Amino acid sequence: MNRRTSSISFHEPRPAAGRSNSYATSVSSRPSRSHTRRISGISTVELETAEEPLDPTDHAVAEEIAEIKRYEDFTTIDWVQDAAREQQRRKARRQERAGFFQQKGRIGWRRTLWEAYDAGQGWIVVTLVGIAIGLNAAFLNIITEWLSDIKLGYCTTAFYLNESFCCWGAESGCDEWHHWSGWWPVNYVIYIMFSTAFAFTSARLVKSYAPYAAGSGISEIKCIIAGFVMKGFLGFWTLLIKSIGLPLAIASGLSVGKEGPSVHYAVCTGNVISRLFNKYRRNAAKTREILSATAAAGVAVAFGSPIGGVLFSLEEMSNYFPLKTMWRSYYCCLVATAVLAAMNPFRTGQLVMFTVRYDRDWHYFEVIFYILIGIFGGLYGAFVMKWNLRVQAFRKKYLSKFPILEASLLALGTAVICFPNMFLRIDMTEAMEILFLECEGGHDYDELCDAQNRWRMVVTLLLATALRLFLVIISYGCKVPAGIFVPSMAIGASFGRMVGIMVQALHERFPDAALFAACEPDVPCITPGTYAFLGAGAALAGIMHLTVSVVVIMFELTGALTYILPTMIVVGITKAVSERFGKGGIADRMIWFNGFPFLDNKEEHTFGVPVSQTMTANPTALPATGMKIRQVEKVLAETKYQGFPVIEDEHSKILIGHIGRTELRYALDRAKKEQMASPDARCFFAPQEGSCSASTPLGNAPAVSFDDMADTGGQMSVDFSKFVDPTPISVHPNLPLETVMEVFKKLGPRVILVEHRGRLTGLVTVKDCLKYQFQAEHTHDISRAAANRKDRQEERAWEVIKRTSGWVREKIGRASGGRLRLGDSSPPPPTALDDGRPASREAEVELEDRRNVV
Repeated sequence: MNRRTSSISFHEPRPAAGRSNSYATSVSSRPSRSHTRRISGISTVELETAEEPLDPTDHAVAEEIAEIKRYEDFTTIDWVQDAAREQQRRKARRQERAGFFQQKGRIGWRRTLWEAYDAGQGWIVVTLVGIAIGLNAAFLNIITEWLSDIKLGYCTTAFYLNESFCCWGAESGCDEWHHWSGWWPVNYVIYIMFSTAFAFTSARLVKSYAPYAAGSGISEIKCIIAGFVMKGFLGFWTLLIKSIGLPLAIASGLSVGKEGPSVHYAVCTGNVISRLFNKYRRNAAKTREILSATAAAGVAVAFGSPIGGVLFSLEEMSNYFPLKTMWRSYYCCLVATAVLAAMNPFRTGQLVMFTVRYDRDWHYFEVIFYILIGIFGGLYGAFVMKWNLRVQAFRKKYLSKFPILEASLLALGTAVICFPNMFLRIDMTEAMEILFLECEGGHDYDELCDAQNRWRMVVTLLLATALRLFLVIISYGCKVPAGIFVPSMAIGASFGRMVGIMVQALHERFPDAALFAACEPDVPCITPGTYAFLGAGAALAGIMHLTVSVVVIMFELTGALTYILPTMIVVGITKAVSERFGKGGIADRMIWFNGFPFLDNKEEHTFGVPVSQTMTANPTALPATGMKIRQVEKVLAETKYQGFPVIEDEHSKILIGHIGRTELRYALDRAKKEQMASPDARCFFAPQEGSCSASTPLGNAPAVSFDDMADTGGQMSVDFSKFVDPTPISVHPNLPLETVMEVFKKLGPRVILVEHRGRLTGLVTVKDCLKYQFQAEHTHDISRAAANRKDRQEERAWEVIKRTSGWVREKIGRASGGRLRLGDSSPPPPTALDDGRPASREAEVELEDRRNVV
């Protein structure tokens, strides 16, 4: 039975005489055996026909420790233990039902109703979450449109109406909509003032109440769904500030979008509502289902694409996506989009502003230009990701103390640059709506379709593309709610429309050329709007490295079956080009940049090394006997490890099990508080023979006993064996690192122990795998000279910024006679408490240290 048949195992100790099931054994739901069970045999483990009675005390201990673990920030969920706890809860419910039936003889209607409610909690939660997401999305759309238009003018009939509602039915404005002034310099100044005020307000709200509301949130949500705990990131305060600050950030004119933040506030909504139900408050796996479903609903309401939202959650967000989660995601997207359609925020029946319909077919000769657009999408994604990460590093190093000033100055500079350009002045969603339209039978925005102004439009679109590209690089990542989906699509749309206009001009100049032989006479052959549509899809695929979900989203936006093939061609070319410059989209790059412990299941690695080269050799382990409580507390105080292997003794190092830091801390506190255990009491992490219990366990406390042996003089001892997990996942030192990474991805343990012939040799965590991956993949990426050159460039840029700000401060001080003094005396940006509110600078430093895990 002890012969090794595999290099991966659930290690179990030899059973001691008279041993009862421990807490860890009950949590693991594994009956004790005298051999080492292999993973390959999990599915064939014999099932007992009669379940062993469940100890209510062990179940209470498990629930209490699980509740404590919910509040451990910046830790990783052990999905193996979480699944075992859920099996234990199901066993408890089955026993409760059996006991109820034996007592009452039958199941009454109240009990039946309660069981039906318990079984249907998942669908109730998904329905409530979908309704809340749809309502929130509708209100945000209405508020964003009004704030964006108020910068340009106001409605005389009703101040709360935006321009489209004020001039309902009019093609080119109306008398009810007034600009702030008839003199354009005044409108220019008012536009700049509103933009700066909106950005300042949004940044102030984020800094003061919910720092986690800044940015997109997609990269962090991917880590949370994978099991990384970030307290407050999905809390109520984050949801509230995200919902308030997002319209302000969009209306400020910053080159940021709302689609990424839509995913964040949707997941926050799902987390807040699901916490009201016990089933989801205590089970991380079920919460993961809700978070995956709400992420899909966030994309669904942002793009009006329910199927695309489901595919986005499958392709980008979730590393574990069973059919049950897909069905929940589909239903949540259905409810959210149905509520959004019922609200009808644009009063046009459209779920998003830039929805468009094409009734004209495409020609095969256009594939040449589609390939050009696809190449642009791939190059755009690689260029933006490279330089945005450079800007993020500069921001983190030099601008972290000035988040409000940075956002305000970015909005001011963006307004100054964008107002003269007609495609940059208006909201990006409105710009895409204009660029997507066909020229025939539609509204001609500022003579966009006029052949006489064709080359002026080409120059304008080229400038809009270049300026928006620069603004996206420097704006994405500032401390306001900010996404990158819509800015990327706007850049792609402007470039695509420019290409479409040039192709149209080429056709009109050479109508009889062989290239255009498929065009019919007296019928429009080229539709520039379709090129803008394809350019938007290419840019989105280039920045996110997505394929299927982008095609479906763009299809649902247009409803044009004929353009599925061109969209697939463009997205495929974009994917092929972007993969040449590195793996992963902007969300994956931000995970790497922030150092979150995340293993992407879409990546494949070939390291060719055993796990022994990456493991932590000779880890801090606890012997089963011989330690005193004082010594155990010293180990806890001097280390920050999340768990400790348990061995027989320091000499043999025979692996017995593993005890988590939370379980050990809980057991020590209970022993000292309820059992009055002294600091000199001996600790046992395995059941001992020949001990006589002088006191029975009180509640959930470990058992305290007095030894009968004469040489100890009746010394007090504490038995912690029921808190030890006797079945930790262990592997052989020669197992390939790639296989260990697959175990982490598929099973999700927090730690894997490395043992050879029963002897502990080390342990490995996700962070150890990521460290080696980073070293192996980036050893030759950048030399020390190049790194020093980057540092000098950043320092020179910072010196220029400081000198410019000093010059401006001096001029304003002189002009005002010393009455105005510019300077940021505000404290550094805070971190978040449990509810998302700010904390102290010391907490932020600790946050930063714990984030940099790679």
